[in-house]
Amino acid sequence: MAEKVKIAGVQMEPKILEKDRNLSKCLKSIEIAAEEGARLIVFPECALTGYCFSSLKEAIPVAEPIPGPSTRQIVAACSKLNVYVIVGFIEKEKNKYYNTVALVGPKGVIGKHRKVHLIYLCIDRFLNHGNLPLTVFETEIGRIGMGICYDLLFPELTRVLALKGAEIFVLPSNIIEFGTSYPETFVPARAAENKMFCVCINRAGEEGGYKFLGRSRIVDWAGLPIADAKAFEEDIIYAEVDPTEAREKYMVLIPGEMEVDYFRDRRPEFYGAIVEPLKDSSRIRP
Repeated sequence: MAEKVKIAGVQMEPKILEKDRNLSKCLKSIEIAAEEGARLIVFPECALTGYCFSSLKEAIPVAEPIPGPSTRQIVAACSKLNVYVIVGFIEKEKNKYYNTVALVGPKGVIGKHRKVHLIYLCIDRFLNHGNLPLTVFETEIGRIGMGICYDLLFPELTRVLALKGAEIFVLPSNIIEFGTSYPETFVPARAAENKMFCVCINRAGEEGGYKFLGRSRIVDWAGLPIADAKAFEEDIIYAEVDPTEAREKYMVLIPGEMEVDYFRDRRPEFYGAIVEPLKDSSRIRP
């Protein structure tokens, strides 16, 4: 496994329903980032399909399975350039539809994450909840865990991935303009509380009456920013990280006086309420 990895975050403006155009733009960005030495290239949530659909019927024409036409072309690019890509789109599996990100490498599709927590907004109103186990994918560039946008607000997800060995947490997003707390607060917090690198790549532009924040951010395992994108407009950011720095959770600040172990210091016996369903579930969508 390589010690240092250069990550590229492509803050792009997808066009809704224009999957071929969006895919072409992604493939070009993969070439640009690879030329800059990036090994992991991350795109936003629903980068291939768009996000602000007013019904499932409207979105079905651009949904596709995994593997499918788009991922096959991305695999070809990864194989040619020896890179890894994470890209979001609407996935179709039989008669169900998911907000999904796929992790693709030189040898094919490595894995995927289906959005676990669906916000009542745009296409998420009509999709199926993610049903896959939270998984850490072992690659030559590090141990990668994934979430999608609203997943970030549920710290249980990132903690589970960290406990399973994630070194790099990747969060493709569609954060709208008043969501400044995402890059400013939640991304650094998830990194620092789990001692892992966090890569939050947001989209730019406007769609369906919404203006998207941009401001993609990569932070180190202490929660400190190491790459920031522009607000509202397209951009590509780069950061070099050493995934091995996120493996050891035990930190000796002053030997014998100040020592911290994020995971062994936990007290799970007190956390039961976290996984108990609400007694009043009338506001919970099916």
